[in-house]
Amino acid sequence: MVNIIVEISKYLMILLMTVYTYLCFSIFGFSDPDRKKRLLRKQNVLMFAIHLVAFMVMFLQTEDLRMLAFYLMQVVLFGATILLYTNIYPRVSRLVVNNMCMLLCIGMIMLTRLDYEKAVKQYVIAAGAIALSLVVPVIIRKFRLLSEWRAFYGAAGLFSLAIVLVVGQVSNGAMLGFTVGGISIQPSELVKIIFVFFVAASFKKSLEFRNVVITTAVAAFHVLILVVSRDLGAALIIFIVYLAMLYVATRQPLYVVAGLGAGAVASVAAYYLFGHVRTRVVVWKDPFAAYDNGGYQVAQSLFAIGTGGWFGMGLFQGEPDTIPVAAEDFIFSAIAEELGIIFALCMILVCVSCYVMFLNIAMQLHSMFYKMVALGLGTCYIFQVFLTIGGVTKFIPSTGVTLPLVSYGGSSLLSTLIMFAVIQGLYILREDEEETIERKKKEKLRAAGSGQEASKKVRKAADVPERAKSSQHSRQKEIKRKAGKEQRIR
Repeated sequence: MVNIIVEISKYLMILLMTVYTYLCFSIFGFSDPDRKKRLLRKQNVLMFAIHLVAFMVMFLQTEDLRMLAFYLMQVVLFGATILLYTNIYPRVSRLVVNNMCMLLCIGMIMLTRLDYEKAVKQYVIAAGAIALSLVVPVIIRKFRLLSEWRAFYGAAGLFSLAIVLVVGQVSNGAMLGFTVGGISIQPSELVKIIFVFFVAASFKKSLEFRNVVITTAVAAFHVLILVVSRDLGAALIIFIVYLAMLYVATRQPLYVVAGLGAGAVASVAAYYLFGHVRTRVVVWKDPFAAYDNGGYQVAQSLFAIGTGGWFGMGLFQGEPDTIPVAAEDFIFSAIAEELGIIFALCMILVCVSCYVMFLNIAMQLHSMFYKMVALGLGTCYIFQVFLTIGGVTKFIPSTGVTLPLVSYGGSSLLSTLIMFAVIQGLYILREDEEETIERKKKEKLRAAGSGQEASKKVRKAADVPERAKSSQHSRQKEIKRKAGKEQRIR
């Protein structure tokens, strides 16, 4: 009986996820706010339904009462997140909130399946990060001098990365972070956000060649420190984000061509300088030929994706545990194996819909600084998604970055939630700008209307003497006519 429920559940979850994904894009086609609200509520219902079915299956498979308690805790967290965001900030983007909760939901389901202890830690970090992120939109909306802190952003970013070089711990060939009080901290995750603010503030100040050179030099130092730390995934993200922001700000293709050329040279240099980079390239070319020399992880990832097929094996029916660091770097493979490629593709489309929303906000903002921030954060988010999924599917060499909001990792989760909160603050700013524009239009119309009324009154006042003269002239003519008539009678 349990096997039948598991088999039915995977098709039900795929169906619910497909409908949710369809609503992510269909919402853009409606301008009626009431219709949008109904569709967004349907998304919430679909998310909680997927969550319920997944945990019901995991409880039946494990018969562990902790699953039920953990499920209720997550329902409270997701429900509170949706209610707090929408009530504290009535103008918040509900689609971004829904997608954020959906990705968190998928991550919690898969982490609970892979490692219950890690899932509990992720839950605690998520609860604290969400509470912290609720303050961020207020900061974005109220602090109007954020664009003036260019020097602070640059210094803070470089200092944070430099600390890792001094006290950082080596993990999988890279110096990613350090541990304080049993808590692992990876500064590069938060530096990505600081770096975007630095570039936006710099380009807002000036787009002259001299300022572009200075900004490029500071960006190069960020990348260089990450390369020395062998955190090549974060270095690549910062590099691409800077190129995207540079091109949009200056509209100079030559800058991008020069940047890509420099990046190509740096990639070749990294290949010859770092042994683990050469290993990843060899694994990317043929993971099965290098199965015993670094290719085991990617080979197991491909086996998992192929085994799952379109509809997946079902929760607890596959073997994602055989993939090394499945909860961190290779969680996409675990999702594809047990929930199916269709479900995994829908998850990718949910990430894409977030990026579309980020770009939409960036295009409609009037401030150069905020426009650049939205563009930079959106590019940072979607490129990290690309690196993660591209690496586990052997589309590109593995870079060791996490899947935002889905993979296990406290620093990654915190930075992504802050990133989404910044976007929410920018969305509220955009709504404020539109309201200000509408108010000014109405004031102009009222002023124009009152001006027309005044001119009418002036014309009426000018017409009074004319009407009086006309009336007097008519009376004189009438008197003359009567006098002439009386004379004829006589």
